[in-house]
Amino acid sequence: MPTSTTAAVARAGADDFAWEPVVLDDPGPDEALVRMVATGLCHTDLSVLAGRLPTPLPAVLGHEGAGIVEAVGPGTRGVRPGDRVVMSFNSCGHCARCRTGQPTRCGTYFPLNFGAARPDGSTPLRTAGGEPIGGLFFGQSSLARHAVVSVHSLVPVDPADDRELALLAPIGCGVQTGAGAVLNVLKPGPGDTLAVFGAGAVGLSAVIAAQLSGVSTVIVADRVPSRLTTASELGATRTIDAGVEDLGESLADLTGGRGVTSIVETTGVPALLDLAVTAIAAFGTVAVIGAPAAGSRASFDVNALIDGRTIRGVTEGASDRVTFIPALIDLFRQGRLPYDRFVEFYPAADLAEAAKDARHGRTIKPVIVFDDHDGEAGR
Repeated sequence: MPTSTTAAVARAGADDFAWEPVVLDDPGPDEALVRMVATGLCHTDLSVLAGRLPTPLPAVLGHEGAGIVEAVGPGTRGVRPGDRVVMSFNSCGHCARCRTGQPTRCGTYFPLNFGAARPDGSTPLRTAGGEPIGGLFFGQSSLARHAVVSVHSLVPVDPADDRELALLAPIGCGVQTGAGAVLNVLKPGPGDTLAVFGAGAVGLSAVIAAQLSGVSTVIVADRVPSRLTTASELGATRTIDAGVEDLGESLADLTGGRGVTSIVETTGVPALLDLAVTAIAAFGTVAVIGAPAAGSRASFDVNALIDGRTIRGVTEGASDRVTFIPALIDLFRQGRLPYDRFVEFYPAADLAEAAKDARHGRTIKPVIVFDDHDGEAGR
């Protein structure tokens, strides 16, 4: 029978999410009903709320969920009631890309993740009054106490307790995106130089992953001094305060004019992408992760690409979530991926405060926790 629960609804023109009573349909084929333990708050969620990305509203957002499976739909395989799961992005699960471990290249990636609906256009969510609400955002819509989730978004895990499960939530998007950009795409090695534009959760995850790759120099640029301090603590060898220093000149000085081997661009500022193309060395690569407002354009000297420079779009770290997320969890438990250093827990009632702290750079990765968690820092 349908499940009555509470969800943070994003409505067009609203400044904040609003907790509302909602009704969830029973899970359908290849779907599961999950009771949420925690959900990370990502800047993509805030961008959709602000109307900068084309997800139709009203909708329930959230795409870094962690919780416990309560029921599965007809024919659903891979999870069962009682399983602890981390939630990640969605894909069709049956195309050639999905079947060969490349789900981020699924031909239906964008509609399945940003459409806030099933492939047939239906949604499992409605208000108590019967108004349809977009659901299955990134296959999950996990800013809620319960969610109907695509089985392709679920990764079973074995946490020690619900607190650890809550701490695993950001791995589903932010952590795997930054770490995957370095480990799966750029693959820097000894003697290479990596620059990271933006010291948010994605950028700092890239910094940590760089330590695993053996890269020689890691340069981090941001406008928030406290974030640069965190970047240094996590392994950055140089930092640039872009609010007071010229980023292009600083990169040239730090590399003796040779340029950096690779850049991870997480800010979504088109002017920084323009700069990145000229700041990399010949045969260098810019990994483009940050998403500006829909329709944004960048411009650069085409001739800068002729000597082998590459601009590479990267989504979700180009990862196979089924194998990459467990690998990241193992690294975290070994102390080699200490992303908990930038996680802050907030109770569900403080969602508006968490969003405000994220917008202003006071918190790098807010994680909304449900039920018995007290909102203490994740450190």
